[in-house]
Amino acid sequence: MFAAERRQLILEMVRANGAVSLRELARVVQTSEVTVRRDVRALEAEGLLDRRHGGAVLPGGFTRESGFPQKSHLATAEKTAIADLAAGLVEEGEAIVVGAGTTTQELARRLARVPGLTVVTNSLLVAQALAHANRVEVVMTGGTLRGSNYALVGSGAEQSLQGLRVSKAFLSGSGLTAERGLSTSNMLSASVDRALVQAAAEVVVLADHTKLGTDTMFQTVPTDLITRLVTDEPPGHDDRAATELQALADQGVQIAVAGAGSPPGGEQAPARRAPLPGPRRGHVALRSGAAGMGEQPAGVERGRVADLRRR
Repeated sequence: MFAAERRQLILEMVRANGAVSLRELARVVQTSEVTVRRDVRALEAEGLLDRRHGGAVLPGGFTRESGFPQKSHLATAEKTAIADLAAGLVEEGEAIVVGAGTTTQELARRLARVPGLTVVTNSLLVAQALAHANRVEVVMTGGTLRGSNYALVGSGAEQSLQGLRVSKAFLSGSGLTAERGLSTSNMLSASVDRALVQAAAEVVVLADHTKLGTDTMFQTVPTDLITRLVTDEPPGHDDRAATELQALADQGVQIAVAGAGSPPGGEQAPARRAPLPGPRRGHVALRSGAAGMGEQPAGVERGRVADLRRR
């Protein structure tokens, strides 16, 4: 494929999805990430897109929200690894809230095996994933259906969460920075996510590396309210994503990095050491296993999860 054809295809993918990782672009255009990175730089120089940590976004600083069909095909291996790890944080008999998103949908598929679990959600996709789980009780919020992501939003959804108290909230979003925390591109979705956060004792954010350093319009969870971030390992060349992880850790966020690259449903690949910037403010340890995350089920230990946390 000629360079002009590659760049046109890259541009069309970014325009269709709002944000696309270099890994995904390289897969679609069937070339190396090095070549794709060069193409992205050329398109950025023309003002047609912006480079972001490990990917490309629409120009203008704030990414627009993609619809579910586009999101469901982005970073699928990373989302699978993140969901595998996050499921290990849920214990038998817990009550949790799970927000809308393709990564939280992957998490819900794994939660079907947790006995005695109660899941409160505003996502039709999360509820569908748990519909046939005999040992899981699903409680849906009220609200108005937002068709682009199959989520219930509005005052009805927010009011149904008043007075609720659960152990953990699992949320995704469109972007995550150390400065602003988790954000999304839609005001109604952001408002419901804030209500979900208010109901939980701990907040767990699920975000793949392409969202690190990306800022979108509406803040949902400020950094100081995020207990844990579950993410995938950034590519070795992505120093900016590693810098963002370090900045989040410096603010007290416990960061668990799951190995990616395994086939969906298969044995998770061992997590490699995520590259960290230096020098650092404070000392951050990156270790294998579930240390620092509480007592976890054996599945988490088998996944050899790398836990990056502030000492």
